[in-house]
Amino acid sequence: MSFLDTRHKKKSFTLTTLLLSALLLLLFYIGLTYLDPPIENGIAVNFGTMEFGSGPVQPKEKVRSEPQQVKTEEVPEPVPEQAEPEPVAPPEPVEEVVTQDNEETIRINQQKEAKRKAEEAERKAKAEAERIAREKQQAEERKRKEQEAKKKNLDALIGGIGKSDGQTTGSEGDDDKQGDKGQPDGDPYATSYYGAPGSGSGTGGYGLNGRSLVSKGKVQQECNEEGRVVVRIVVDRNGRVVKATPGVKGTTNNAPCLLDPARKTALLHKWNLDSNAPSQQIGFVVVNFKLGQ
Repeated sequence: MSFLDTRHKKKSFTLTTLLLSALLLLLFYIGLTYLDPPIENGIAVNFGTMEFGSGPVQPKEKVRSEPQQVKTEEVPEPVPEQAEPEPVAPPEPVEEVVTQDNEETIRINQQKEAKRKAEEAERKAKAEAERIAREKQQAEERKRKEQEAKKKNLDALIGGIGKSDGQTTGSEGDDDKQGDKGQPDGDPYATSYYGAPGSGSGTGGYGLNGRSLVSKGKVQQECNEEGRVVVRIVVDRNGRVVKATPGVKGTTNNAPCLLDPARKTALLHKWNLDSNAPSQQIGFVVVNFKLGQ
């Protein structure tokens, strides 16, 4: 053959023929197989064989059906003809006659309604009167409380006003006799007297009716003494202390090294300017000295 003219072509042809023959034999013995008919795949659905049934067990064979009765056509019975009803005339309207009983009922109802309205009006008027009285009482109570507050403030400003009823006890003033020195309707700038010492631990105190303290100072002692020194002061209208007398009633230590710094301390006090105040107003300053101060 002309296409096998060389040794290499002959060798290739022989090798190709052998390989194809071996491949055909291999496919003949181990080739693809198929079933005839093929295996059915999918979900089997049983549609049943009857129009009725019950229970969870599926029959393997067909179930015989029960004999069914043959339905016979029923012949309708003749319906007797009914006579048409004769038209009935509507009843004639009867006029309602107002009798004496009805008039009495209407009159009673009107009286009840009038009485109810009168009671309601009376109740509203009473409630309004109570509200007005309550508001008036509250206003009077507020006014009374305001007056009491003003009176207390005024009493605190002028040192308190007391009226003896013959039963109260106590004594106030700088005299040796028992009594409440002063006048209830006296001058609000009246002389201030030093009373009983309080329970506090402050370094000082003061009293001047009708005036407020603006500034104060403190002069240290030169000795190691302790005690309370009450200084009688005289203040002018400008609020300046023009005179100071230490060691008056209420003093617990009259050491000269305490009296002089107490007098200088009182002179450092200054009250508010008041043109209505007297030219010389008397009050007091309390200076408490402690050891080491």
